[in-house]
Parts: sequence; structure tokens; C-alpha cells
Amino acid sequence: MNRLENKRILLGITGSIAAYKSADLVRRLRDTGAEVQVVMTTAATDFITPLTMQALSGRAVHINLLDADEEARMGHITLARWADVIVVAPAGANFITRLTHGFADDLLSALCLASNVPIAVAPAMNHQMWASAATQHNIATLKQRGIRVWGPGQGDQACGESGPGRMLEPAQLVDMITAMFEPKTLTGIRVLVSAGQTQEDIDPVRYVSNRSSGKMGFAIARAAAEADATVTLVCGPVALPAIERINHVSVRTADEMYRQIQNFAQHNDIFISAAAVADYRPVHTAAQKIKKDDNMINLQLEPTPDILAGVTKLARPPFVVGFAAETENLEANAKTKLKNKSLDMIAANQVGNGIPTGFESDENELAVFWQDGSIKLPLAPKDRLGRELISVIAQRYYAKNRTQDS
Repeated sequence: MNRLENKRILLGITGSIAAYKSADLVRRLRDTGAEVQVVMTTAATDFITPLTMQALSGRAVHINLLDADEEARMGHITLARWADVIVVAPAGANFITRLTHGFADDLLSALCLASNVPIAVAPAMNHQMWASAATQHNIATLKQRGIRVWGPGQGDQACGESGPGRMLEPAQLVDMITAMFEPKTLTGIRVLVSAGQTQEDIDPVRYVSNRSSGKMGFAIARAAAEADATVTLVCGPVALPAIERINHVSVRTADEMYRQIQNFAQHNDIFISAAAVADYRPVHTAAQKIKKDDNMINLQLEPTPDILAGVTKLARPPFVVGFAAETENLEANAKTKLKNKSLDMIAANQVGNGIPTGFESDENELAVFWQDGSIKLPLAPKDRLGRELISVIAQRYYAKNRTQDS
């Protein structure tokens, strides 16, 4: 599997001779499967051209904060929300100072302020500038705020002197970026995930189903694998490529999903029920195609098996996370389902009524509830949301185990 497949990297380039390394960094990131969006400061364009970075990234390069066309659509906010991480390489002394003091009068600085994703800087400057009290104070402040500082390296510099201040090599930075997405929080943990829709036959050519694409469930399974879990994904019919390092089990009906989940749940530590299982199925399935004769037909439906209830009633159930797609009263309905089905956690999202998230969308937002707490995961691409949800699940899973062991 490409190490950074589906990850969105916003690469900031500031004014430094080390900007030539950024071209190689973009190429290496794309080789590992990442999507790369480049933002350059005006000073950076004196060292390497936007056209070069555009050709390597495959995307238009952004430079100006007050671009009339972009800002009509709040371009800097859109870019900030697009990114999974922001990496500034090279990060010169001037930019580090601006980031420390919260300036926002150029595009790259504004993006860093407007984003809630992890930020990393790879310093590049003369060794005396790096050693100065002002720079060291700024670096210490950024670290206290949770901003990663990678480097600098030590060696010969463009000025002819030698010492600390060289930007790290692109290969090193790719490894560091990759590590940001692989926190290893679930090492040794077995995770079972369900995803996608189910299809309940009316006749040989028609069925009852829903609009689920499976994207959220696949994002969660991928995130669990990145966290070093052993993952089994039971999925209904989807148009999504299989994920490497994950055991895929394909099903079509709610009955098939119920049997597979019951089989795997007793051997897993965590079960995340992200599938949109059909709640009802036809009582009778016609053996032949029902012909249209302009008369109404009556379709009698019966409930499908309750997969979540089946898992929570096991003699030794795993940590169970349910999902709730609601068109109204999201919190009340989610908390009712949490209690009635004896779940450890539930993730709920609003659907329908013109809401452009949830089913079939590449973005979503979740309200997550457990017995004595909750958290809201704001609107984000589903891959990022999957990683955020896995982080919360890991925290609650370990908290529950500590409580039981004490």
C-alpha cells in the first residue's frame, strides 16, 4: 500500500535557497500516494518558480492572500479545510517569527491560523540565525503549542559556512509525514468494521436498499489499520477499491452481514458498526421478475436481524461502537440508541433535508456520545474524520479496560 495514499498534504514554501529541495519533496510525496497542494510566499518565488511546483504537484500553486477570484470563495479557508496536515519546508526565520506571533497578512500564515490540522515546520537558515536567542525563543513557543519542528540538520550551508540550519532531506521529511498518520495506538488490537449498504431482494432484478456508499466505513477501517490494528472489514455492495493489509469479507444481504459479524465479533476487541444495514426486507421474494401492468403492488416488509443487539448479547462482547444517521433530533435519538442497544459509544450524523454530508458525500461531521461524555468532530473529509474517530475510540477503549482491571 502506498504509505500516504489518500492523504492531503499542504506544502508551504518560504524564501530560502533550500526551496530547491521542495521540488524533490513534492515528487516523493506523490510517489507515496499523497495529494499535494503547494502554497508559496512571495519570497519563495525568487528561489523556485510556481510553474515548477505546479508541474510536480499537478495543482495550481497559491501565492496571494488577496486574490479576488479565490477570496470570493474564501479561498484560504477552503485550503485550510482541505488539508490533512500542513508542512512548511523550508521554513525560514522570518516565517517562523510570523507564525509564532500570529501574523495573517500573507496566504501561508493565514492558512496556518485558519486550520485545525497538525502543522510541522522544517527550518532552513544560516547557523547564526538558528542559534539566535530570538529564533530559539520562537521555536520553543511553537513546540509548546504542539507544532512539530523537524530539524534543522547540520552541515555545509549555501553561505559557505557550516553548522546547524540545513533543511532536512526530502526522504527524511516523507518518513516524518508518514509517521504523523501512523500513531500505532491500536497495536495488538483486533478491530471489526462493517461498511456499506445491504440489498434485500424484491424479485431477481429489484431490491430494497439505501444510499450508503461505504466511504465512511472504509475510512474508519483504513484509519484503524494505520493505527496498527488487525482489521476485518465486512462490507455490503460498494464501488470502492479494497484496502491492503485488511481482511475483506463481502456480503449482500442483512442476513449475510449478521452471520459474518456474529462469527467475527467474538474474536475481535472492537466492533465498529458503520454499515447502513437495511432495517426491513420483503416478506416474500418473487421467483420471477414482477411485470409492470400499471397496477399498484403491495410490498409487505419485515424487520431484518438486529446486528448490534446480537453483538452486545454475546457472552464476551467486544467494545461496540454504533452509528446513527438521523434526519431530526440527532442527540436525543443517538443517546436513546446508545442506551437501548447497550453500546459503548455511538457516532451520529445528520442526513437528508438537503444536507450535503453523510451518504454518498466525501465529507461528514459526527457527534460522538458515550455514557458519561461526548465530543463533536467537525466537518472534514471522511478519511480525516475516520482517523479522528479512531483516536477517540482508542481512548475510550483503553479507559474502559483500565476501569475493569482496577
